[in-house]
Amino acid sequence: MDPSDNHSVQFGSEQIAFHLVFGLHDRFRVTVEPNLAVTVNAPHGKPLDQVLGRVKSKAAWITRQIRFFEQFLPLMPKKRYISGETIQYLGREYRLKVIAPAGGAAKLTGRYLLVRTNRRDSAIIKSLVYDWYDERANAVFARRLQKCLETTRRYGIETAEFRVRRMKGRWGSCGSPRAMLLNTELVKAPVHCIDYVIMHELCHFRHRQHGDPFYRLLGKLLPDWQHRKHRLERVVLDRR
Repeated sequence: MDPSDNHSVQFGSEQIAFHLVFGLHDRFRVTVEPNLAVTVNAPHGKPLDQVLGRVKSKAAWITRQIRFFEQFLPLMPKKRYISGETIQYLGREYRLKVIAPAGGAAKLTGRYLLVRTNRRDSAIIKSLVYDWYDERANAVFARRLQKCLETTRRYGIETAEFRVRRMKGRWGSCGSPRAMLLNTELVKAPVHCIDYVIMHELCHFRHRQHGDPFYRLLGKLLPDWQHRKHRLERVVLDRR
């Protein structure tokens, strides 16, 4: 995903951030996802100032949709990254345990995520936790992608690449015909939800837009995709 695909418009005192996707279609469409991500689909070649104008014209509706979905987001206190706090990984909860012996690393042991550091600085501990998340995300997503490709090969989707990045409002995106971007936070979700996001992005290799052909293909690959999507919506994104 190129940074130029990310834009924003001002609406009163609020700034509406959105992901812009140009495609071979003649319709302008705005989508607000339950995780608060805003996607704008515009015809290929449409000038950016016209796109921004259309988004501004729909800003009131976009903010209403965001407010609607916000009421369903789990309310959780800001993490302090101290011993005893809950850490999510693959749909299960673990306890964070900070121990004194230096090591500068995190490791999952039983029901605990052990963080070895002599520094009781929350920023340092958080950094070590997310270094561990990044490492696990790359390993888990690589395995799940290969598993998903076993299913998509019969539909002509045989290879794919991915990159991992921490994102505030999206679980994944399709940046090119054979590459996807996956949110590090996704590693907190159950495996069947990770598969849903990967399958969703793989379907974009065949159908760039969320139209009927896209959802027909997704339904063939994952008949229970809606159930998986609803479960994923209960996973809390870190919105630092």
